[in-house]
Amino acid sequence: MLLASAAIAEDRTAWFREAKFGMFIHWGPYSLASVEASWPLMTPPSKRFGFISEPEYRALPERFNPVQYDPAAWVKLAKAAGQRYMVFTSKHHDGFCMFDSQFTRYKITNTPYKKDTAAMLVEAARNEGMKLGFYYSPPDMDHPGYRDTTKLSVTNWRGEPTRPEWSMYLDYMQLQVTELLTRYGDVAIIWWDGLGGKSYDPTRFDRLIRELQPKTLTNNRVGSPGDYITPEQFVPKTIPSKKPLAPGAVPAPEDFQLWETCMTINGTWGYNKNDTKYKSTTQLIRTLIEVASKGGNFLLNVGPTPEGTIQPEFAERLLAIGEWMKVNGEAIYGTTYGPLQNLGFARTTAKGKTIYLHVFDWPKGELEVPGLGARVVEARLLKGSVKLGFRQAGGKLSIQVPAAAPDAHASVIALKTR
Repeated sequence: MLLASAAIAEDRTAWFREAKFGMFIHWGPYSLASVEASWPLMTPPSKRFGFISEPEYRALPERFNPVQYDPAAWVKLAKAAGQRYMVFTSKHHDGFCMFDSQFTRYKITNTPYKKDTAAMLVEAARNEGMKLGFYYSPPDMDHPGYRDTTKLSVTNWRGEPTRPEWSMYLDYMQLQVTELLTRYGDVAIIWWDGLGGKSYDPTRFDRLIRELQPKTLTNNRVGSPGDYITPEQFVPKTIPSKKPLAPGAVPAPEDFQLWETCMTINGTWGYNKNDTKYKSTTQLIRTLIEVASKGGNFLLNVGPTPEGTIQPEFAERLLAIGEWMKVNGEAIYGTTYGPLQNLGFARTTAKGKTIYLHVFDWPKGELEVPGLGARVVEARLLKGSVKLGFRQAGGKLSIQVPAAAPDAHASVIALKTR
């Protein structure tokens, strides 16, 4: 029975392990004010989250009208970037729903736009064969069952589970999650974001999801382990494992902890015209490699504009990543963590008997790779599919490489082993 359960779990997560790269989308009326999603309600006004009062924030839906929203363009951009799945914010901590929920007035269909943005994206994703999941926030600043809404959110934003109204709020959550899982077709992921809270009766929601859509994956942010863990805005220094690892060690396959890191292209999740600290294409590609080298997935965020477009600085970087992936995607998709975790100049991923060497610092002479125990029978540069000469002795592999790096971001060499 245990083996059968493990096989079912593996099958459920197989597409996720293969995909490696996805698009996160944080979008809502907050984009109008160039402030962070929800956090201006929950913290005093600040440069980090935005200078806006709670009444001003609450009034934003009255003028939210993203008339340039083209979900097909979003999906095509994700595909061009090499992303294999998308996660859309159906409801953030502010409680505003980007889908037409029957159980709240605080939603996209009560704005001047009036249309169900989630339903539109679902259709566009389905037309392109793109897997789509929903971010859903258990915290809800708008619901009187979650907190006493006669007070400012900054005073009780963590929720008040000891109030008798809490059970009413959990019922509300169940109704909305049921809507997402029964009205929008196949849902790849329910991406919880519980802010560390453990009062949401996670067993109840695990059971609900299994009953309605058994293949839907969940993360670990509602109080239960879920299918994978979610470091945010950083890459773990070591491979996530269910058992302790020595520095530089790799876990046995059964001990590997499935994981995904989510990260922004600039410094904010929602659209912010004032945040121009964009990560470079090279930094983003190397982060993708770093994540894959430790067996993880990379969920890269975009915050669409109030008009419904993805800003050119984001699109430019995504398209450049896609160009890199056209050449080097085989070293990312379907791979797992590589055998060499302590190389300063490169990272490794692995697939079957092939080890992929992602070189960040190109050598002036031969490329020397220490510590590789497997016997190499072929070395091939992915760009141009050029076979390279090599020799292997004394625990060191020496590869004859071109004088200049074939790719400015990262050059990949496939090492076929015996």
